Amino acid sequence: MRKMDVMLEEQRTCTFIRQYLKQSGLSHLILGLSGGIDSAVSAALCVRALGAELVRCVMLPYRTSNPSSLADAREMADRLGAQYQVIDITPMVDPYLDKYAPEANNLRRGNLMARIRMSVLYDLSARYNALVVGTSNRSELLTGYFTQHGDGASAFEPIGHLYKTEVKELAPHLGVTKAIINKKPSADLWQGQTDEEEMGISYAELDEILWLLTENDPSLMKIDNGIALNKIDKVKKMISQTQYKRRLPAMIGEIDC
Repeated sequence: MRKMDVMLEEQRTCTFIRQYLKQSGLSHLILGLSGGIDSAVSAALCVRALGAELVRCVMLPYRTSNPSSLADAREMADRLGAQYQVIDITPMVDPYLDKYAPEANNLRRGNLMARIRMSVLYDLSARYNALVVGTSNRSELLTGYFTQHGDGASAFEPIGHLYKTEVKELAPHLGVTKAIINKKPSADLWQGQTDEEEMGISYAELDEILWLLTENDPSLMKIDNGIALNKIDKVKKMISQTQYKRRLPAMIGEIDC
């Protein structure tokens, strides 16, 4: 993996945030603060770039969300001094599921929650003249591990260039709480869900493979460096099968029919 200078990374990301907000013509930033490490690091960078008075955090729990997630998000917002509000999305999600999709599995329910959360953020962005901040990392974006038009929707991605392991490396430098840093990565879409279990690979392995595939020499990936061929194939498949999530909607003339 590449080496990261946390001081330099903070400086260049904060510069990017300031320039992007200025270019947009809006006055504030708004983001969902989930209690996870990605949104915590994103919020911390936004506050360091602009000051807490220009950053609004929104917690959007569902009735099955882990209570500790909301507690961790509140603690992080308080530590940053950022404005925040809590909006329970249960009354928005359950009527649809109960009436139209009672058979929906966890994946469908989780995607619906993610899209409703982003709908709320975009509505509030109009209220507060704010730019919606994404909280996805490079590992998630490359593998498509996000909900299209849900957490994958935003005006810009301040940590979209950082692998998940790099986000965790940067977190202590930004004052992210230990409770957030040490917890297992999870989108908290259903009880007991963890990212690594769902993907079937650890972030350490995933990031090493992604780095070699996209930024280095793929031929360096051999069994003798600890990377199993089946995991390499798995990651390649994850990238290829989710290309549609990273592109604008296709039109005739752009693909072979």
